[in-house]
Amino acid sequence: SSLRVLGSVGEPINPEAWRWYREVIGAGSTPIVDTWWQTETGSIMISPLPGVTAPKPGAAMTPLPGISAQVVDEEGHPVRPAGDSAVVGYLVLDQPWPSMLRGIWGDMERYKATYWARYAEQGWYFAGDGAKLDADGDLWVLGRVDDVMNVSGHRISTAEVESALVGHSGVAEAAVVGANDETTGQGIVAFVILTADTTDTGAALVDELKAEVAREISPIARPREIHVVPELPKTRSGKIMRRLLRDVAEGRELGDTSTLVDPHVFEAIRASRA
Repeated sequence: SSLRVLGSVGEPINPEAWRWYREVIGAGSTPIVDTWWQTETGSIMISPLPGVTAPKPGAAMTPLPGISAQVVDEEGHPVRPAGDSAVVGYLVLDQPWPSMLRGIWGDMERYKATYWARYAEQGWYFAGDGAKLDADGDLWVLGRVDDVMNVSGHRISTAEVESALVGHSGVAEAAVVGANDETTGQGIVAFVILTADTTDTGAALVDELKAEVAREISPIARPREIHVVPELPKTRSGKIMRRLLRDVAEGRELGDTSTLVDPHVFEAIRASRA
């Protein structure tokens, strides 16, 4: 009864987790402030405003007063929703702000290449995140550009596929990556942790989950593979290391695992794919 607001930071919160957070922790009424910002931006850039913006599970909503952000395509053209459909693009900050990053100590060229080179002509800061605008003009952050998959020319975010998977009653947690595919460019590969009371862990459940994703998003988003695993690789701050899951999905040697809570988790993940 003493809670007035719930916060969420880090990775974009998927709608299912948002609803659980509000219903279980927030007693169904406490507003959720799921903020978007980066260490490099120095302060919160995009956020819902309790009492001002309507609750929308999973949406970052709007830039805060004084902050100017856009979702643009590869060439820097602003994307606009097509009817009721959201259009995926790249998140940029198109005006300077008081706490903006001014450089990287000892490596100004890296600073320019990482944050400014992509849209140098326009002078925009590129956040490195994919994003979309919905029909209401609200902004959804989809995660790092590496987490936005290109399947047969369609850009699909890992977050929306993960959200569709955890919407199934048998799935407790999911992580999705794009893996090289000779036919589609990238194929969607999912790793899921099942709920404790789920007894069916075989091919029937996997087919059901694939159908769920196709129904919730579109047939093009149907995962190529779904693997049931006991655990997901996470950093000490709780972020899923999709980069390493991509290594597994593509059969490569693992990259740096020093930031993982438990590097041995990959033994079980590899066993699930055998």
